Amino acid sequence: MSTHHRPVLNETRLRVRYAETDQMGVVYHSNHFIWFEVGRVELMRQMGFSYRDIEREEGCFIAVAEAKCQYRAPVFYDEEVLIRTWLKSVRDSVIVFSYELLRPETNALLAEGETLHIVTDSNMKLTKLPEKYLKAFRAGVRRREHGKEIERSAH
Repeated sequence: MSTHHRPVLNETRLRVRYAETDQMGVVYHSNHFIWFEVGRVELMRQMGFSYRDIEREEGCFIAVAEAKCQYRAPVFYDEEVLIRTWLKSVRDSVIVFSYELLRPETNALLAEGETLHIVTDSNMKLTKLPEKYLKAFRAGVRRREHGKEIERSAH
């Protein structure tokens, strides 16, 4: 697991598949949340661990408690999408991820969103994130204000 103390940003690209679009060739709105998950999984992988590691090694689960998305522009079949993901905030039992979906060639904002996760045990009871993961998540937090990145200390 990475133990660096620098904010982490993950960028993952994907190409819109036909099955992700509606009759008009526009990406169906719920697919944005699937893409957020792709970004979240890759961000954790970039940090040196995975959901599977947390579940198997610690018996902890990171459950989505709230999800929101603001759609800014339509996304079409066969377009490439850049998923930008970062950690907005981390507390003992709560993790908030932020996302942007961008058109890579123009950097046009397609959507932005946020997911709030709670940490539970195998009985779905609220629990604390194990210390080694809590430290890694806190070290990776970054803030954004008015479209500009601001690094935040890990403390």
